[in-house]
Amino acid sequence: MTDFGKMLIVIGVILIVIGLLSGIVGKLPGDISFKKGNVSFYFPIMTSILVSIVLSIIFIIISKFR
Repeated sequence: MTDFGKMLIVIGVILIVIGLLSGIVGKLPGDISFKKGNVSFYFPIMTSILVSIVLSIIFIIISKFR
């Protein structure tokens, strides 16, 4: 298998994991949500931190194989 093929498989697995996490992770405790009248505001702080940690781990694992 070529390096390009391996990279495509890794990218596909990453996209699958992101898709699964987006279905599971939505509104975590720590996310800021504000609604008043017709105005709503949502800032996903904890979701952003969790996604950042997961992506960091994935990229560390990928760099170990290079």
